[in-house]
Amino acid sequence: MTNLPLPERTSVSDAIDLAALSHDFLWGTATSAYQIEGAVTEDGRSPSIWDTFSHTPGKIANNDRGDVACDHYHRWREDIGLMKQLGTNAYRLSIAWPRVVPGGDGPVNPKGLAFYDELIDGLLGAGITPSVTLYHWDLPQVLQDRGGWPERATAEHFAAYASAVAERLGDRVTHWATLNEPLCSAWIGHLDGRMAPGLTDLTAAVRASYHLLLGHGLAVQAIRAAAPAAQVGIVNNLSTVHAATDRPEDVAAAHRIDGHTNRWWLDPVHGRGFPADMRVVYGVELPEKPGDLATIAAPLDWLGLNYYFPATVADDPTGPVPHARSVRRPGVPRTGMDWEIDASGIETLLLRLTHEYGARKLYVTENGAAFPDVVRSDGTVDDHERQDYLDQHLAACASAARKGAPLAGYFAWSLLDNFEWAYGYDKRFGLVHVDYRTQARTIKGTGHRYADIILRHRSRAQRAA
Repeated sequence: MTNLPLPERTSVSDAIDLAALSHDFLWGTATSAYQIEGAVTEDGRSPSIWDTFSHTPGKIANNDRGDVACDHYHRWREDIGLMKQLGTNAYRLSIAWPRVVPGGDGPVNPKGLAFYDELIDGLLGAGITPSVTLYHWDLPQVLQDRGGWPERATAEHFAAYASAVAERLGDRVTHWATLNEPLCSAWIGHLDGRMAPGLTDLTAAVRASYHLLLGHGLAVQAIRAAAPAAQVGIVNNLSTVHAATDRPEDVAAAHRIDGHTNRWWLDPVHGRGFPADMRVVYGVELPEKPGDLATIAAPLDWLGLNYYFPATVADDPTGPVPHARSVRRPGVPRTGMDWEIDASGIETLLLRLTHEYGARKLYVTENGAAFPDVVRSDGTVDDHERQDYLDQHLAACASAARKGAPLAGYFAWSLLDNFEWAYGYDKRFGLVHVDYRTQARTIKGTGHRYADIILRHRSRAQRAA
């Protein structure tokens, strides 16, 4: 771990209305198990679908794998030290299902749970609130071999796994998320084939989407039964959607993309059922059973928003479902992922969740940007573009809070540069630079900037107390 002096750009933009954020606001960072832990064969962990996918030639840039990643499994104490340097008071992590229940269902692996037991104690000892996500895409391969998320049994196994984790950690963890970005698991993993398990099957994708949300509802029940004080939510990646033109066909395409990206995931958990228009678009019969919709709509304590970019789309009647294509807007700045930068979208979505869906509490559970970082000769990483991105999006978050969004926290993606799924190690989102050869950690300029913002908010809150 490298402790470096603050870079020159440390002043917080006046555009960030820190007074709009509550005195007990959670300032956090986020990671996920497969992206940082490594140790994929240690202490009884079984393979996940991402181990299988990343070991399949041609699926990952440079044929990278998550076998070692950031070696967080062995370096977690150092990483908690980084969180303390940043001044964060919360940390969003995910539990690796194949580490805790290697068989997918059945016996719990004591060594797997012991790792998270120790990690949670370490976080609490450092004054950092753990926010635990139970599923961040790493389905045990043994369950995929039995059909995976398109099968109802997987949702039931997920609930049993959730119960085991909550029983062990629920005396210390109160902040729980069931699923991270089920859209990616269903659509990108089963329809587009660009993520594990790498399928291109509309029927499988729709069935997976249904059982993911059913698993969410069953897990909400299981967590609350095991840990009555739990605050439970779900994390969705949402986008603002714009029609490329005023043509009716493009406007209709934008509505379909809103259904595909946003409403399909939000409506059922809010008791509205699956959107009727999208059922027609998909043309796949849902595997419904009596009582499922009530289970899926189990009341939530909070909603998590992952926001990265907006969508601008045009009609594409001959293209794949949902028959829309992305349109590149000229002159709009883009990240190293070639994603549009539009901070206004995060404010729009926070307010939509507040007014349209009646959210009682909101967290920005991921927000960040990849850029081609350059390590300077003195060892620092002065990432101006990412600093500007952070400023703009935090300003938009504060604006939403000022307008009534019940925003209770912000988790920057990501604490560390890490294994970025199909992009391998090429794309760096971290507040902390990782040298994958030596595992040396270096706080980037954006990390220092984030620390400064947190300190100023904390100082303001103390003065107001």
